[in-house]
Amino acid sequence: MKASVRWMAKYLEPDRLTPEEAEKALMDAGLPIETTEEVGGGDTRLDVEVTSNRGDCLSQYGLAREIAAKMGRALRRPENPKVTIDEAEVGSLLSLENREPGVCPRFTARVIRGVRVGPSPAWLREALEAVGQRSINNVVDVTNYVNFELGQPCHAFDLKRLADRKIVVRWAREKEELTTLDGKKRVLKADELVVADGERAQGLAGVMGGGESEVSASTTEVVLEVATWDPATVRRAARRHGLRTDASYRYERIVDARTVDGAAERAAALLAEVSGGRVCSGVLVAGVALEALREVRLRPSRCRAILGVGVEVGEMARILSALEIEARPSGRAGEELVCTIPAHRPDLEREIDLVEEVARVRGLDAIPMHDRVAVAVRSPQNSERAKREISSLLVGMGYYETVTFSFCTRAAAKMFMPTGLEMVEVDDERRKEEPALRPSVLTGLMQCRASNANAQSAAAGSVRLFEVASVYAQRAGSRETVEHRNVGMLMDVAMRGRSATTGELQAGLRALKASVEAVVRASAGSGAVLEFEPVAAHCAGLEAGAYAAVTLNGSRLGYIALASRAALAQFGLEVPIVVAELDLERLIGGYPPRAKVTGLPAFPSIERDVSFIVGEDVTWSRLSGAIGKVGTSRLEHWGFVGTYRGPQIGKGKKSVTVRLRFRDGERTLRHEEIDAPVETIVGKVKAELGAEVRA
Repeated sequence: MKASVRWMAKYLEPDRLTPEEAEKALMDAGLPIETTEEVGGGDTRLDVEVTSNRGDCLSQYGLAREIAAKMGRALRRPENPKVTIDEAEVGSLLSLENREPGVCPRFTARVIRGVRVGPSPAWLREALEAVGQRSINNVVDVTNYVNFELGQPCHAFDLKRLADRKIVVRWAREKEELTTLDGKKRVLKADELVVADGERAQGLAGVMGGGESEVSASTTEVVLEVATWDPATVRRAARRHGLRTDASYRYERIVDARTVDGAAERAAALLAEVSGGRVCSGVLVAGVALEALREVRLRPSRCRAILGVGVEVGEMARILSALEIEARPSGRAGEELVCTIPAHRPDLEREIDLVEEVARVRGLDAIPMHDRVAVAVRSPQNSERAKREISSLLVGMGYYETVTFSFCTRAAAKMFMPTGLEMVEVDDERRKEEPALRPSVLTGLMQCRASNANAQSAAAGSVRLFEVASVYAQRAGSRETVEHRNVGMLMDVAMRGRSATTGELQAGLRALKASVEAVVRASAGSGAVLEFEPVAAHCAGLEAGAYAAVTLNGSRLGYIALASRAALAQFGLEVPIVVAELDLERLIGGYPPRAKVTGLPAFPSIERDVSFIVGEDVTWSRLSGAIGKVGTSRLEHWGFVGTYRGPQIGKGKKSVTVRLRFRDGERTLRHEEIDAPVETIVGKVKAELGAEVRA
C-alpha cells in the first residue's frame, strides 16, 4: 500500500507530520514499512505492508486513523465541497436493476450533468502522483482519488453510451465478450459478475470497467458507480483473467456496504467540483438492507488478565474511541464496556480482538517483561485425547498413518462423490490437474497405496493405511458447502493366488470390521451399540454387493466396503482393497467411554458351537437378534465363528456357526445342564428365521 505522508497529514490535528513520525507510528501499530521514497514537493512515499484482514488500512484516511491513535492526535474527517444541484432527478435519466443482491449487497448510482472532461487541478494530480498514480483526466482522477483516500473503488460511465440508459447487475452469459479498459477483449464465464446496460456487459464487477462506456473528452453526462461486491466472486474473476487492479485488491479484502454511501457522496461532490458539473438530485440504490453495527462486550478485568498489566477503564475507552470504536460502560458498576464496531472494521468480532486493539495502540513495549512466566499445564481436551487414542490403536493393529493432499483429480472426486453432492473445485491455473477438493479420505489413501505399489515398497496383501482428514463437497444445485472430518481406513485383502476368492474377500472385510469395532470400543465404550447393515453403495468407487452402512447408537457413523474394480483401475491397483470411512465428530462424541468393571468369574464356562443353515439374505444382526430374544440367564455371550457355503448346503443358503458361552456364577455347570437352553435357542432361530441345524 503506497502512502503519502503529506496526504495522511491532512487528516491529523495538528497537521504537521514528519516521515520519521509516520514510519514509527505505523510500525508500532503493526503496519511494517517496506520502503520509503522521497517524491516531488518535499513529500515522502511509504510502502506499507497491510495484512489481508485490515482492508481499512488500504487508504490514506485509514492509515491516518492509525497514526492519530498512536500519537494521541485528533482525527479530522475530510470535508466535501459544496455542489450545484441539477434540476433533473436521477431516476428520470437512468434506471438501475440489481439481479444479484447476494453478491452485490449495495450498488449506488448518481448522475452528474454538465461535465467538462479535461486536465485535473494541481492538487489532485500531485496527490495521485504521490502514491504512484498517473493523472488521466479530472473525472477518472476523482474516482482514483476516492479509492486511495477512503479505500472505496468507484467507476464512471458515459451516460450516453449506456444502452437504454440502464444499469443491470447480473451474471455474465457463457462466452459473453467484454472489452475492458486496457483494450483487451475478454471472454466471460457464467460465474462472473458484470455491470451491464440494456444490451451488453459494460464492466467486470469489482475488477475493471469496459472500454465501450468509458469517459472521453466528449462526455458531458457521467454516471458514478459506487458499490461493493462479494470478495470471492471478485477474486475468482480477477485471477481467471489475470487482472490485479487497485479495485479488486480492495474488494477482495472486504469493502463494507455500510461505508458505500459516504464515499459516494464525497466522490460525487469532488467530481462536480473539478469538472464544473451539476449533481442530479437523488440517488439510485439497489441491494440488501444495511445491517446494524455489531456490538462486542469487553471486560476490563479480562483485558488486564490477558495483557498482564493494569490498564484503566478510561484508557481502554480512549484507545478504542481513537480507532472510531464507540465504547460505553455497561453494568451496575460499569464493569463492562459495550463496544460498537464501526463498519470499516469487519475483523473485530470477539472480545479478544478488542484486547488486541488495546495492546496494539497502547504499545506492546509498554507490557513489562518478567524474569519468570507462570505456566499452568492442563491435560489435553477430550477430543484430542480421543484422536490420539484412535491413532495409537490403529498403529498398534499394523496401520500406517498417512498425510495426503486435500486436492484430487476430477475423476477421483467423481468416483467417491456421495449421491446428491457435487465436487468443490478451485478455479486456478496452478491446479489444472487436481482442481477438486477431496470428497472422501479414500482418494488420498488410494493414491498413497498406488504410490507404494509402484515403488514396490511393500508386499501385496500386507498394507494397512489410515488418515484423519477433512472432506469437502457442496449440495447439488447450490453453493452450500458440506465439510466433515473423517477417519479413513484402507486394508489389502490377503490372497494366496493371482486373484482373490470369495472367502478371502470376506476375510478381508471381517478383518476391517474388527478394526472398526476396536476403534468404536476405544472411543465410545463396550456398551455402544454398533451395527453393520448391508445397503446399496453411495458411490461408484465402492462395490455394490459388498457395502455396509455403519451405525453407532442408531446414528449413521460411516461405511465399510470393498473397493470397486473401477476404483482399482482408476488408481492402477491390482490387489483387492477393503475400505472404511467414519465420521470423526460422531465417533469421538462420547469420549472418554465409561468403563464397567466386574470381578473375574469364580467358575469355568461351557461353550457350545451350533451351525445354522439360513438363507443368503439373513444377516448376522438378524441371527444375533433372534438369539438375544431368548431369556436364558446362564447364556453369558454368543459370537460369530464363521460362514460356509458349498454344494451340500444348497443353493442360496449358507451355514453360519455361532459359539454360545454359558456360565453359572455360583457353581460349575455340567454339560447336560446346557442341553435344554441350547435347544431353546435353536428352536427360536428355527421359528424366526426358518433355519436348520447343520449336523
